[in-house]
Amino acid sequence: MSSTPPQLPRFVRIVVVAGPPTAALVMLVCAGVGAIPALTAMAAATALTAAVGTTRLVRLALRIHARVHSFGPCRGAGYLGLGVLATGLSVVLLPVAPRDAREPIATVGLAFAAVLYAIGLLLLPGAATTTHARLRRVFDGASLGISIAFAVWLLPPQGGMPASALAAALISSFGLATTTVIVLRTVSYRRAAWLCGSGVGAALGGGGALAIILAYQAPTWALLVAAAPVVISPALVLAGAARTESGVEPVPVGEPESHLSAYPLLTIPATVATLAAAWHLITVGEFDKTSIVLGLSVIPTVVAREVFAVADVRTYAKRLSIQEAHFRSLVSGAGDLTMVVGEDLRVAWQSPAAARLFGLSDADVVGRPFPDLMHPEDAADVLSVLNQVLSDKDGAEGARPTLVPARLRDGHGSWRDTESTVSDQRGIPEVAALVVHIRDVGERRHLERTLHKLAFTDQLTGLANRRELMRTIATQRSVEGHRGALLVIDLHGLAGVNDNRGREVGDAVLIEVGRRLRATVGSDDVAARLAGDEFAVVTVEGPVVAYALGTRLLTALTEPYLLPGATVHIYVSVGLAELAGGDGVDDVLRRADLARRRAGQLGRNRIEWYDAYLEEQLVRRMDLERELPGAASRGELDLVYQPVLNLHDGAPVGAEALLRWRSPPLGTVLPSELLPVAEDLGMIGEIGQWVLQNACRQIASWDPRLWLSVNVSPLELAAPDFVGQVAATLVANRLAPERLVIEIAEARVGADTPTVVTQLAGLRALGVRTALDDFGAAQASLAHLRRLPIDILKVDRALVGEHGATRQSGGIAKPLIDVVVSVGRRLGMEIIAEGLESGAQVEQARGAGCQLGQGFALAHPSPAERFEAFLAERLPQPN
Repeated sequence: MSSTPPQLPRFVRIVVVAGPPTAALVMLVCAGVGAIPALTAMAAATALTAAVGTTRLVRLALRIHARVHSFGPCRGAGYLGLGVLATGLSVVLLPVAPRDAREPIATVGLAFAAVLYAIGLLLLPGAATTTHARLRRVFDGASLGISIAFAVWLLPPQGGMPASALAAALISSFGLATTTVIVLRTVSYRRAAWLCGSGVGAALGGGGALAIILAYQAPTWALLVAAAPVVISPALVLAGAARTESGVEPVPVGEPESHLSAYPLLTIPATVATLAAAWHLITVGEFDKTSIVLGLSVIPTVVAREVFAVADVRTYAKRLSIQEAHFRSLVSGAGDLTMVVGEDLRVAWQSPAAARLFGLSDADVVGRPFPDLMHPEDAADVLSVLNQVLSDKDGAEGARPTLVPARLRDGHGSWRDTESTVSDQRGIPEVAALVVHIRDVGERRHLERTLHKLAFTDQLTGLANRRELMRTIATQRSVEGHRGALLVIDLHGLAGVNDNRGREVGDAVLIEVGRRLRATVGSDDVAARLAGDEFAVVTVEGPVVAYALGTRLLTALTEPYLLPGATVHIYVSVGLAELAGGDGVDDVLRRADLARRRAGQLGRNRIEWYDAYLEEQLVRRMDLERELPGAASRGELDLVYQPVLNLHDGAPVGAEALLRWRSPPLGTVLPSELLPVAEDLGMIGEIGQWVLQNACRQIASWDPRLWLSVNVSPLELAAPDFVGQVAATLVANRLAPERLVIEIAEARVGADTPTVVTQLAGLRALGVRTALDDFGAAQASLAHLRRLPIDILKVDRALVGEHGATRQSGGIAKPLIDVVVSVGRRLGMEIIAEGLESGAQVEQARGAGCQLGQGFALAHPSPAERFEAFLAERLPQPN
């Protein structure tokens, strides 16, 4: 069920709310000019507004009940609706009742309405949440109402008031006073309370006036004037009650109902009664029985009200004492020491936990400057933080407290590691100071130091770990004039030991390696374990001594490892690099590792220095990175096209565009070398767009029966605007989408499969076909075939030939390409056998059911001109 009723247009809502009262007032005006009988007009007007108000208030109550499934929040609107109904019935019955019965009917209806209105107001959200609070409101209103009635009775004319008029005056006074008290004491929804209170006041005032006018048989126009507030009261009550519909949730904790002196309610009735009595005594000189009874009636209501007030005070006092006890138990049992520090930075108070946590008494702390409690080395920082907090007058409320690490002297004279949080509570009058929470962090600091030590130590060998090694290299490089060297050591054969003898034996070998390293290196040298079977030594000696150290290490580490139940032999490769070389710590480690790799390539149990020869490949990489930017604008990029042929008749059906970089200083660079550099430089998108534009422009000029495939990397494919670029390229070259095929290598799909699936689906939505390239070259996964929206499957040559076979149950080797072709066909894919380099492979692909093929055995890649000549020769002319 919807929690919010449908909203009507504003104009319609105004008409619905203001229409009935307006019509009722029109009736009263007509009666005033004599067009209709006064009582009839008054009854009809009241019946109209009361019926509408009662109906809508009851519907509002039912709607609230249906939403919250409880009678509590909806009772206020319901009782107000009943009050409107009682007011309406008391007026509607007047024209049909005998003349002598009209006064009692009006008075009795007024009494019922007053009670129902009071209950309804008290049950509205925010008015009062406890029974005691509601009873206080009632007695406040009763005492105030009786006082007003007493004053009215004593003022001239004295005495002689008819009984029904007196009753109506008392009821009206009671109702109006109670309504005023409830409205003034409302905690929330004040606008709703004012509207409801205005409506109830109008109803009770008008109803009381009607009863009094009937008792005194006043002129007809007086009845009409008194009826006017009665007919408009339901609209006001409804408007106020409707404003609480969105607030049917319980009133938040903290409602200030304990503010018993918010208004001078006790003095008002006493003052009113005293002044009225004094006036009467001066002017008349004596009191009749009625005035005595009215005067004395004020006393019980005031006494009852104060009894409830005292009960509430006791309740709040008990609650406060309980909360104070809870606070004391929390503070005394807390794990933090709390201190209150004044603006003079002296300690004004400390929590009882001080003796338990730090052995500090009040005599040791209270009255002393807070910084004096701290270690002299930390006192200046603590003082600076406190002054900063004191000077920050614009600090945001609720901001994170300032954290101060410092050492505190405990009651036994020892320094304890602590952390203090300083909170500025000067804005709270009850505190008006800084509140400092002090926590002992000695155990945590000890644990941090232990963890710090463990973080720089290899747990198996006890040597330094990689992090400590890097820090040592950085320290050595920072020493001016110091050279030193780094030796990187690789153990060969340890993986076989783990496989053949178990990991326990392998760990024993590593422990022994660590012992031999510590025994061989100098006292100023640092031995470390990098990872697995890789070790390193930082020596402070020069190149010659470092090489001699490497020789000693080589001898020590290649000695047999005599373990319980096993003798293990391992081989060692050592690479050396000077600490002073390279651009940084990582570069030093890289150089030593390159030398270690060369030592392993040249033979085991060798030592090699890093030299410039190892940089050749790095130089090549740097040349590529330098020359590649701007290659497209210089016209150095080129495309060659390798035909895709029908394996049955040899006719070309399409082609694959292959990128070539014709660099003048570097020669022809193939994609395998070019694309990794482009990805690292962030140029893969630019180069890919160039390939796509030129390939589409070329295929658009060829026979429309041909299609062209373009390779893209996952980085290109993942670009948010890739599909849009493809669409724009097709439009710019007036190329049919089905003539373009986008290929992605199967080995590179797994990096971001969801993105790949999304982008391929977007391409297929354009009409562009998609292909999975090099299927079977890496770890081919049939899951890719099921998940990816692929039209063409390009089978790698690894699945064709004698290596691409699987053993069947009958003992006959069946080529894997047969399986792939079968699966691809079931998935509705077109199969292309690529990398065909011999006639045997062509025949095998054809026999497996491949319709299309590609490879050197069929045709070599060639520039566009030669490819066009090939098409002219091999492509059949259309009929």
